[in-house]
Amino acid sequence: MAFKLLEIIKPFCSIIPEIIRPERRIPIRKRIIWTACALLIFLVCCYLPLFGIMSSDSADPFYWIRAIQVSNRGTLMELGISPIVTSGLIMQFLAGTKMIEVGDTPKDRQLFNRAEKLFGLICTVVQAIVYVNTGMYGDPDDIGKGVGLLIVIQLFIAGLIVLLLDDLLQKGYGLGSGISLFMAANVCETIIWKSFSPITVNAGRGTEFEGVVIAFFHLIATRQDKALALGEAFYRQNLPNLLNFMATVLVFAIVIYFQGFRVNFPIKSARNRGQCSSYQIKLFYTSNIPIMFQSVLVSNLYIFSQMMSASFAGNFLVNLLGIWSDAAGGGPARAHPIGGLCYYLSPPEGFGSIADDPIHALIYIILMLGSCAFLSKYWIDISGSSAKDVAKQLKEQQMVMKGHREKSMIHELNRYIPTAAAFGGLCIGALSILADMLGAFGSGTGILLAVTTIYQYFEIYVKEQSESGEMNKMFF
Repeated sequence: MAFKLLEIIKPFCSIIPEIIRPERRIPIRKRIIWTACALLIFLVCCYLPLFGIMSSDSADPFYWIRAIQVSNRGTLMELGISPIVTSGLIMQFLAGTKMIEVGDTPKDRQLFNRAEKLFGLICTVVQAIVYVNTGMYGDPDDIGKGVGLLIVIQLFIAGLIVLLLDDLLQKGYGLGSGISLFMAANVCETIIWKSFSPITVNAGRGTEFEGVVIAFFHLIATRQDKALALGEAFYRQNLPNLLNFMATVLVFAIVIYFQGFRVNFPIKSARNRGQCSSYQIKLFYTSNIPIMFQSVLVSNLYIFSQMMSASFAGNFLVNLLGIWSDAAGGGPARAHPIGGLCYYLSPPEGFGSIADDPIHALIYIILMLGSCAFLSKYWIDISGSSAKDVAKQLKEQQMVMKGHREKSMIHELNRYIPTAAAFGGLCIGALSILADMLGAFGSGTGILLAVTTIYQYFEIYVKEQSESGEMNKMFF
């Protein structure tokens, strides 16, 4: 029997702040401005340091998952979008599996959305308390309870800002989802910085630039041996190199190319004769959901493993979950898994790592491909995008597929939708693996999230312009 969780937490949901939907449709130009303002506020928070933390030169325990969490260490966005996304995925899973009862009325959907926000804020508080008590910002005894509470309050307010910005965009003031926008912006920022960073470093080969493009021209201009300079630009270690840059461009191109793979089903109106359209089933039918779901699960496992390692170092069960080591290697200090389940869930660092430990690479590939395909196929059933759900939506819109009745329409859609979901998830997993092994900037998962999000914004833009009929006078 479904658990009526929403009825129990209903009194608490009423205190959650939310954005009121606009009374009328906002013009596309204003929505773009609102979207840009929301992104600007988020980026400012990414660089505002937390008050009260102690400086620490220790390795970053969450270095590997910051690109997915959209977080910056020691700033207001320390937690990033992780609590909000985790809460949303868990609530969607519970609702899709009928473990909690959600009605179909707008009032019930509004209550469900408020419940998602409530659990997101609860996750924010819990995660902030764990960070403070485990010494992320210095010894808790040295910081003191008052300053520790102040840090938790700052992180809670930052989480509330993320929640409201996402709500602002989704309620119609902006374009798309705030969470996806922040992810894409973070990955793009990483790619641009690693490509054009003017920061100089000395890794034992003399002064060189961090940004790979600037470094390439600098090496060619300053090195007497041009062939050696070219080789250094392509293969330099512990800093971005041209191979990483080319891998990033390649993955972007492949994902954009695959976005065009789709099957079109001709449909017509059952009410108005002559009104025809088409329903598209894309190769990436579930978009970036499988890779996002997989990333959230793995990132939360990383967090739990590192917290347990810090508190119970040497315990057999804790080591079975993950063994962590600190390493700098010329780049930012970071903690990386060297054993346990977390090690096999982490991508190999280039083809050299694959040669050193092929078992690790094989297990990682199997787990990545299998989980993405499974989550993608499973997601269509719990998100309301299965063949049965699509047929129901078309019926409600009084649209029918040419040459098919309702039952045969479900059968026809079933031939494509589950296959597109599973194979699309498999392709997304394979592209993520390829990007990680080639050393693409921003991680393979981050690039896929960025490209699919940018492509969604492009589709929204085209749809908005086609509906408004202002394609040629948008900025005039």
